[in-house]
Amino acid sequence: NEPRSGCRPWSGPAAATKQEAHFRTCGRSHGADVTAFCSRVQINDTKPLGRQHRDTTSITCCSITAMDNRTGRTNGAMAPVVAVDNLSFSYGTAPVLQELDLSVNAGEVVCLLGPNGVGKTTLVENLLGSLTPTAGSVQVLGTDPRRAGADFWARVGLVQQNWTDHAKWRVSDQLEWIRAIQLTASPSAMGVTEVLDAVGLADKTTSRLSRLSGGQRRAIDFAAALMGRPELLVMDEPTTGLDPVSKAHLHDLILQRVDDDNATILMTTHDLAEAERIASRILIMSRGRIIADGSVTALREQLGHDAEVTWIQDGEHHVHTTATPEHFLTRLDLGTITGLTITRPTLEETYLSLVGKEHEEQQS
Repeated sequence: NEPRSGCRPWSGPAAATKQEAHFRTCGRSHGADVTAFCSRVQINDTKPLGRQHRDTTSITCCSITAMDNRTGRTNGAMAPVVAVDNLSFSYGTAPVLQELDLSVNAGEVVCLLGPNGVGKTTLVENLLGSLTPTAGSVQVLGTDPRRAGADFWARVGLVQQNWTDHAKWRVSDQLEWIRAIQLTASPSAMGVTEVLDAVGLADKTTSRLSRLSGGQRRAIDFAAALMGRPELLVMDEPTTGLDPVSKAHLHDLILQRVDDDNATILMTTHDLAEAERIASRILIMSRGRIIADGSVTALREQLGHDAEVTWIQDGEHHVHTTATPEHFLTRLDLGTITGLTITRPTLEETYLSLVGKEHEEQQS
């Protein structure tokens, strides 16, 4: 029920209306078969933020329950997309994952953070059935991925750390080949032109993959992952090598999949600003375990660091630290002040603090 950090109207190509900007800000899905109801009210609004108030443009906080009109069930009653129970994995005698539990629900955008070598990619490989757990169980979309068939893989999109293309092929050949495979299990697979337009590479249809830049080849990997309109999109550092504009565009595409198709996103990244921008939930790993799990706001609160409120009134500059800045604002005469800012601990500060504490415990 936490809003995505840094709530703001979304500026991507699908935000043609104010209501889409609203739901993009909230970071929750509302596909064609889903009705959304907002239950929390922002500080400067006295009305519930539901479909009847879609013209609201300054949303700062709301929670949404998604109800499937076909089944009448809320998302909370549905089986998790990813269910990991007591998962351990070792390479020989070297433990990598240790008694790890994880549940990811439909429509979540989960970013997995952690230093190099803590088991992030190993966890992803266990989720995709590439590795066999030493102990515990893994269920993805209700299936053991090690025993999954074509129908399962048509529901999963994957972007790996390294390019997975044929360098000598043309872009259209690569994507047509992938589409042909997708069509064996998913008749709704996107066309090559459609998916290239989505990633902004419509003019590269006939280019050889070896002639593309590293960022463009990453975008082609992402296009291939989108083709089957996956329910679960798993990405291992997908924005590595992308320029800021391309990265922002990919972020918008990720969030569009969540809003339009109720897709679930699980991605690893070392880019904390990226995680802070798009994640509805952050997982931080250390030594093969999840040491923190929650929204950016919830993780900040674990630090116990106050926010800093600054403003100018009657020509004087004021600074106030508080754990509850929203409450403090009600005490100010907002009509007589200027330059009002609220500065909270960043995700980077939170991450470094939590990982640092874990490292100190390991050394002691």
